[in-house]
Amino acid sequence: MVIAYHIIITAHGFWLPNDPRGSWSDFVGAWELLRFGRATKVTTHRSLAHVPHDRELRRAAKRSLKYPAVRFSRAQIQSIAKGFAHAAAQSGYVIYACAIMPDHAHLVVARHERTAEIITSHLKSFATRELRADGRHPFERFARPNGSVPEMWAESLWKVFLFNPTEVHRAIQYVRDNPVRDGLPPQEWEFVVPYVLN
Repeated sequence: MVIAYHIIITAHGFWLPNDPRGSWSDFVGAWELLRFGRATKVTTHRSLAHVPHDRELRRAAKRSLKYPAVRFSRAQIQSIAKGFAHAAAQSGYVIYACAIMPDHAHLVVARHERTAEIITSHLKSFATRELRADGRHPFERFARPNGSVPEMWAESLWKVFLFNPTEVHRAIQYVRDNPVRDGLPPQEWEFVVPYVLN
C-alpha cells in the first residue's frame, strides 16, 4: 500500500518535452520548440538529470520559449513556501520534507484522501497566489490587460509512490540533501513535520 508520495513540481522551462535526455511528454505543444525536435518520450521512472546530452541544444531550446525559463529568487522561494504552508494547513497535508529549488520543488507528502495530482495542483495554486499577493510572480511583467499572468508552473508533475518506511526515509533524505547538492544552504520549513512510524 502507498504510504507517501515523493512529488516534484517543476517551473516553466525546467524540463522541456523534447529534452535530449528524454521526457515524459508525448508531444511538443509550443511552436517555438518544434524546430528542436519531437517529444523525447521515455517510460523510465529513474532520474535522467545526469544522462550525457547536448547541453547547448537544451539551452538554445530554452532561449526560444515564449516566456523565459523561470528561476526563483530567495524572496520568491519564501513566498512559495508560504503558499505551500497555507495549502497544507487548509487540507491537512502531512509534509515530511520540502526543498524549493530555483526551478523546481521536491516534497515528500503522506498519503492523503486526495491524489498526488490534486495535492500538487493545490500546492501550485496557493504558491502562485502568494507570489501574486507579494508582488513577486516571475511573470508579473507579462501581465495581461485583465490582470492575469502566464502560468509559471509546468503542467504535469513527477511522482514516486512510496510503499514502506525505508523508501520514505530515503526520499526524505534525498529532498533534504537537494539544496546542498546544488551549493545552496539547507532548508527548514515550519510546515514540515518529522516522519514517525505509526
